[in-house]
Amino acid sequence: MTVLIFTLLIWICALCAGLLGSLTGLGGGVIIVPLLVLAFKVDIHYAAGASLISVIATSSGAAAAYVREGFSNLRIGMFLEVATTLGAVLGAFLVTKVSPSAIAIIFGLVLLFSAGLSLRPPASHGSHPPDPLAVRLRLNGEYPSRDGMKAYNVHRVPLGFLVCHCAGILSGLLGIGSGALKVLGMDQAMEIPFKVSTATSNFMIGVTAAASAGIYFHHGYVDPSLVMPVMLGVLLGSFIGARILPTATTRYLRILFAVAIVALGVEMLIKGLTGKLG
Repeated sequence: MTVLIFTLLIWICALCAGLLGSLTGLGGGVIIVPLLVLAFKVDIHYAAGASLISVIATSSGAAAAYVREGFSNLRIGMFLEVATTLGAVLGAFLVTKVSPSAIAIIFGLVLLFSAGLSLRPPASHGSHPPDPLAVRLRLNGEYPSRDGMKAYNVHRVPLGFLVCHCAGILSGLLGIGSGALKVLGMDQAMEIPFKVSTATSNFMIGVTAAASAGIYFHHGYVDPSLVMPVMLGVLLGSFIGARILPTATTRYLRILFAVAIVALGVEMLIKGLTGKLG
């Protein structure tokens, strides 16, 4: 395989990962890392380094569109970024102390866990009074729907903060935006509508990734020849996804997400348990 074909294939895979990441709030890293490791035999540390840079690009590409269209809740995003950033720095420091096989196993478990969560029925958002802390921080908001602007309340703020801190740790350790856990924290724990959770997650993941990308760069895990096609592909995919999300059906997004990551999760688990990552 020539360098040109190799680069083109990576770009195509990154574009698809960015599209899916933008639609589900994952940031693309949760797809691109296992693809690079399993399909292209890239070392998992270098795959994570490239993913972190692409996650920043995804956030830049999709977040602006979601903010403009009124889906992102900036106050929630800024509040939860405190938790994710602290976790991301901790996770990045752990990356050189954990073996590639262990990282692959953790990655596989995270993927399968995320798939299961994505198929859970959505919570009854707005069915009871908001968390007093959410009122004090002015986290409640509204988002555009087919019937006009729809208001929602935020619940269980401390639980959502804790879930997002754990998401930050996984982001730094695995080189992903940890959008699945961020969406979990907002959609399931805080009972924020799924599209708002997805859009706000896209807004947050860039800051989370930037917090740990510097540590990966310090250890030499950022390869420009790999980062460039990954970043460009993910960025274009995120722009396309931002265009599709307002008219997309949430149920189909969840199913698409689950099918894609179950296959990758099982494969990552097998490779990690057998030690055959190369």
